[in-house]
Amino acid sequence: MNAHEIDYEIFGEEMQYVELELDPQEAVIAEAGNFMMMDNGIKMDTIFGDGSKQNEGFLGKVLGAGKRLLTGESLFMTIFSNQVQGKKKISFASPYPGKVIPLNLTEFGGKFICQKDAFLCAAKGVSIGVEFSKRLGRGFFGGEGFIMQKLEGDGMAFVHSGGTTAKKILGPGEKLKVDTGCIIGFTKEVDYDIEFIGGIKNSLFGGEGLFYATLTGPGTVYIQSLPFSRLAGRILAAAPQGGGKDKGEGSILGGLGNMVQGDNRF
Repeated sequence: MNAHEIDYEIFGEEMQYVELELDPQEAVIAEAGNFMMMDNGIKMDTIFGDGSKQNEGFLGKVLGAGKRLLTGESLFMTIFSNQVQGKKKISFASPYPGKVIPLNLTEFGGKFICQKDAFLCAAKGVSIGVEFSKRLGRGFFGGEGFIMQKLEGDGMAFVHSGGTTAKKILGPGEKLKVDTGCIIGFTKEVDYDIEFIGGIKNSLFGGEGLFYATLTGPGTVYIQSLPFSRLAGRILAAAPQGGGKDKGEGSILGGLGNMVQGDNRF
């Protein structure tokens, strides 16, 4: 194996975290902000790119890391390595309510394609790159699904989802239609495209957007019930205007309470 072989355990129900066990000199890579806790003896370093190809040269590392800017991620990643004798543990947490999904890339033919913000952490040696759309329609209308990440290698990688996770195994030619934001990821055999919903009423009043993704098998697809963009949209929509405190939400007297609270004029 090129990637480090690590053991893991997932804890929790709705706000999960994954605990990785590192043997001496084993390491794991992660996006900044996902770290939770670690044993003494594990060293953290910031690296350029993902550290999967040590012999590709400076220019190769610059090009590989530069592509990450297109996904909204940093040029740098963090690597945590066990520098002492004996096994040490380190944990990474999901950034919002949902599930942590372990992926053995060997079982998926060495490649898995996921949403740009789904990656949590992986064994050192796994390559985190950019998967560009080759179809014009997907590029213009794909929204969150236009630029995706690809995880390549023969080690363990971990992604996270929002809400509840659904795993769908598609047969040859079997098609699944999904909201673009609800896709966590899929195997490399799955054909991914964007389809127009159609219909004047659907377009103007449907409230579900103009396009959805079509995933055609064979392959495995992971779907999330609550994309972070949808969660953030609901929070912003429910936030009180002007930064005031909204008391009594959901009650009949809630609106009256806001009037009384208003400018302290009652």
